[in-house]
Amino acid sequence: MDAGEHKHNASPQVGVVSNPDPALDVSHEHQHKHLHHSAFAEKGRTDEIVYSKGTTDEPQTVPDVDRNDDYLRRRNHAAPEKHFVAPGKEKDIEAGNVEDVEDKNSLSPRVTEDPQNHRFAKFYSQFKIVFHVFLAMLFTGWWIASLICHRDDKNWIIPFLLWGAIMLRLIFFYVPITIVTKPMHFVWNNTMVRLVSFIPENARVPAGAAGTIAVIIVGSFASKESADNTRANRAISLFGLLVFIFGFYITSRNRSKIVWHTVIVGMLVQFIIALFVLRTQAGYDIFTFISTLARELLGFAEDGVVFLTDDTVPKLGWFFTGVVPAIIFFVSFVQLLYYWGVLQWFIGKFAVFFFWSMRVSGAEAVVASASPFIGQGESAMLIKPFVAHLTQAELHQVMTSGFATIAGSVLVAYIGLGINPQALISSCVMSIPASLAISKLRYPEEEETLTAGRVVIPDDDEHRAANALHAFANGAWLGLKIGGMIVATLLCIIALLHLVDGLLTWWGRYINLDGEYDLTLELILGYVCFPIAWLLGVGDSKKELLLVGRLIGIKVIANEFVAFNSLQNDVAYAALSSRSRLIATYAVCGFGNIGSLGTQIGVLSQISPGRSGDVSRLAVSALISGVISTLSSASIAGLLVTDQAAFTSVPKNETMT
Repeated sequence: MDAGEHKHNASPQVGVVSNPDPALDVSHEHQHKHLHHSAFAEKGRTDEIVYSKGTTDEPQTVPDVDRNDDYLRRRNHAAPEKHFVAPGKEKDIEAGNVEDVEDKNSLSPRVTEDPQNHRFAKFYSQFKIVFHVFLAMLFTGWWIASLICHRDDKNWIIPFLLWGAIMLRLIFFYVPITIVTKPMHFVWNNTMVRLVSFIPENARVPAGAAGTIAVIIVGSFASKESADNTRANRAISLFGLLVFIFGFYITSRNRSKIVWHTVIVGMLVQFIIALFVLRTQAGYDIFTFISTLARELLGFAEDGVVFLTDDTVPKLGWFFTGVVPAIIFFVSFVQLLYYWGVLQWFIGKFAVFFFWSMRVSGAEAVVASASPFIGQGESAMLIKPFVAHLTQAELHQVMTSGFATIAGSVLVAYIGLGINPQALISSCVMSIPASLAISKLRYPEEEETLTAGRVVIPDDDEHRAANALHAFANGAWLGLKIGGMIVATLLCIIALLHLVDGLLTWWGRYINLDGEYDLTLELILGYVCFPIAWLLGVGDSKKELLLVGRLIGIKVIANEFVAFNSLQNDVAYAALSSRSRLIATYAVCGFGNIGSLGTQIGVLSQISPGRSGDVSRLAVSALISGVISTLSSASIAGLLVTDQAAFTSVPKNETMT
């Protein structure tokens, strides 16, 4: 078999078609030497991450190095890295030894010339123990000082978790991770695995579904009733959740390929997260802290806007001056993190955990987890090297995650309207597993993926920047192109939307649909969403059902900001009951609208122009999946929240910072 025809057959995914992507060809793969781990820490540990060169014809972010670069001509360059051979694959290539395979078609010097300066890396590798001890002492001192100085006026959980994460990371540079994983595997294999083995294989999925339903029923109906949160209303919310799942099963692209493990675990995790965030103060504090960090990171782009204009421009509230600069800055920052190898490490860890727990790939897990904190366009940038290699199902999931949540960068705006922060944060976090479950129900995986358990990172752009500043500058240029694509696409889509509204209004006036009841897409969707509002558990009042349905329609046709503004300031919604207002708040909390189609198509098409056709074909299905993911969070909120009035307004003693 020729090397070009070789397919990676060691996929951990059962029942999927082997992916012909060259990135999974063993002859293209290699490993990067660990700069941090000691030899002892590497014992008994298999690195899940491998890299693959020359696997795509997509335009590169970092230009090829010019042969006349004076710095390159005066340096001794490292020899090309040897290819990594997966276990059992040594004889798979016709040449016999894949380590001898070279990229003979490349005309670029980038295969043999390394533009990076490795002097600091060599110095660090010799004295890394000193660096690590210094970091450990620094953060330990900071943590102890924070406990002494602010034990009464600041939350102690966040500093402790941050200190613990840093210390564990430093420890496992020198201690094999197997001292933790082996006992964990032993306990798991002798408890849950043994327990599951007693259940017949064909009964495990029904048993898992029954167990999940039982947990949801007990967790929902055990709490006491309130004035408008009766068990009858909760039963309707639960029924609506089942209807959403059944509807996506009926319309699934390939029902025989649905991995029910993903769907069941996703819905169970969504419910458990809801319990943690909605019923415990610790859960609320943790996710508030994460959201605040994301919001402040993106907010630093305002300083650049002020420098280029003046301090009044960020206060205008324009998309062009408020959102686009944040995207440009974040793309540059992500490029920097890839240069340092930080995101590759996170993607590898996410891949292993989420493939084990939910049977989804690492790329999907990263985007789903990041979307509530940094937004739909920015989260796609976290997997930039993978976009050209994503399967159809992965592309669908990436867009679904973006549509299912809002971003930390817009959180302050909605809090300023009077929306309860805990409702906003809990809705976003609950939608993470929901988006995974709903997307995999609608568009199940049919191909082998690059980041399922064993991570293969496309290395076309990796290590080509001369230094961190070079990587950051090239990221700024990519961010500018992405921002321009988003602006142009949004302009055209919104203009087309208003053209349709204009034609509908003109047509409706001939049948006396004018004035308060102009025939628009918003009006039509309000009535279409009437039964959806009932399935969410709003109640039996036709007026409230219509009002909540119209809010959902406004959110889909316009955006969630318009819907939130109407909910808080329009007199027509002032008389909504606490339950209806709560469900409406959760139902509206997502980027699932027509305008966001422009953002998703713009970002993904700019990152990988060759996939723009696939992105456009999948966009509408992903939009519907994202909207339903958000609505499922509204259903669960209707099941769990008993003190509904506290979630429909900002507490008087709460201040915004």
